[in-house]
Amino acid sequence: MADNKYSNRKKPAATGLEMGKLPPQVTDLEEAVLGALLLEKEAFLSVSELLKPEHFYKEANQHIYKAILDLEAHEQPVDMLTVTQQLKKMTKLEECGGAFYITQLTSKVASAAHIEYHARIIWQKYLQRQMIQISSELQGKAYDDSIDVNDLLEEAESTFFMLSQGSMKRDATQINPVIQDAIDRIKEASERDDGMSGVASGFAALDKITSGWQGSALIILAARPAMGKTAFVLSMARQMALVHKTPVAIFSLEMSNLELVNRLIVTETELSADKIKKGNLAPYEWEQLDHKIQNLIDAPIFVDDTAGLSVFELRAKCRRLKKQHDIQCVIIDYLQLMNASGMNPGSRQEEVSLISRNLKGLAKELDVPIIALSQLNRGVEGRAGAEGKRPQLSDLRESGAIEQDADMVCFIHRPEYYRITEDEEGNSLIGMAELIIAKHRAGPTADVRLRFRAELARFQDVEDAEYEDNAFSQSNSPTQVLGSKMNENEGADGSVPAGGQQLPEFPEGPGFNSDVPF
Repeated sequence: MADNKYSNRKKPAATGLEMGKLPPQVTDLEEAVLGALLLEKEAFLSVSELLKPEHFYKEANQHIYKAILDLEAHEQPVDMLTVTQQLKKMTKLEECGGAFYITQLTSKVASAAHIEYHARIIWQKYLQRQMIQISSELQGKAYDDSIDVNDLLEEAESTFFMLSQGSMKRDATQINPVIQDAIDRIKEASERDDGMSGVASGFAALDKITSGWQGSALIILAARPAMGKTAFVLSMARQMALVHKTPVAIFSLEMSNLELVNRLIVTETELSADKIKKGNLAPYEWEQLDHKIQNLIDAPIFVDDTAGLSVFELRAKCRRLKKQHDIQCVIIDYLQLMNASGMNPGSRQEEVSLISRNLKGLAKELDVPIIALSQLNRGVEGRAGAEGKRPQLSDLRESGAIEQDADMVCFIHRPEYYRITEDEEGNSLIGMAELIIAKHRAGPTADVRLRFRAELARFQDVEDAEYEDNAFSQSNSPTQVLGSKMNENEGADGSVPAGGQQLPEFPEGPGFNSDVPF
């Protein structure tokens, strides 16, 4: 049969290459890059930020590149003789094939003209090998029934995330396009009636200082327990979503989604939390609940109550929310409950430092403000006097890196909590709160007065609360911003006139109006 005329032909024996696969590699380009480094002094500048010894596939080439790095670090000349001597010191010369192998590297290339292009190919092959190795290890673990699938998913995500982070290289940018971007943002801000250049918080006094929460900023909001951290961010998220139609994501590591939504319902409906919890509502209150709850149903608020959230999970979730819903602000409640799974920190302080650093990186990547709640240590409780109870930057819990990485650090302070019911002028402090802006990288520090309505777990601008309950006779007076006392020793007055009005000065501190209750 014609179809079988080749059936008896002997097949060639299978070779090793046909039976398996070699890892991605370009040893000829590795030798060309090393040869170029031996020939031209300036060649090292083209590859120093891109290549590391482990990026080379051939072990001998790894040792040679390491020898070149050592010579460059000590500002020694790099050529065949110096590299050979350095390899002798490292006791690696024979492993690299001796002086002959070093000599013949220079014959692999005529010049260093294409060294950067060659180096990028070497780097890409290294990434391919890493992906193969990671995938192989994950495949083996996927067959192991003793490993929890959620732990495996988190490991896969964190491992590939670290690989992608290590591969990100950004070159310096000429200032011209950056200036143009800055001008565009200024023009955009000028076209807004509210004067905001960032995401409006909904608190008029605060927004006058910040011009809104700025994109790529990491804001730390810290306080002692029971000061109202969660109440503040929920009050803010409600105003962002309902008043300004700003999509906001809330990651709650402490409370469930149901608890968060219940608190939002209390804030929106102005029904007491106790009544909402027990369902003990009068007929008219049920109508009030049904009517006002409609505002929340379609609000662009996205809640996530994943317990023990890792920074890698957060990044993945935020990327997804940004792509699908274009979120403009991220709130995390709270930072100390997060973990840096997969990064193997040596201590809890190092872990918190890694978390804060990654949060800042995420804010820059998504170009959205990230507001992370944080606990304070017990130092506040141990200090005496009204001024001693005011939080300080040194009170931030577990890591000084939080202060370092943050663009803004704010404290919530309610004197009433410490049974301080009057200020030095005899003005009532009951129901009053301060938002202390202790660090502001892009603007002034200040103390912002707010009203805290405990029965609704809600923060409000002072004039809004005064208008609602008619508790003060001057409800239409402009919002007052107090100069932060925290930075008086640094020589900054911190005073920010509200509405263009010049605030009078008093001995207590510049910008402090003793005629207005604190």
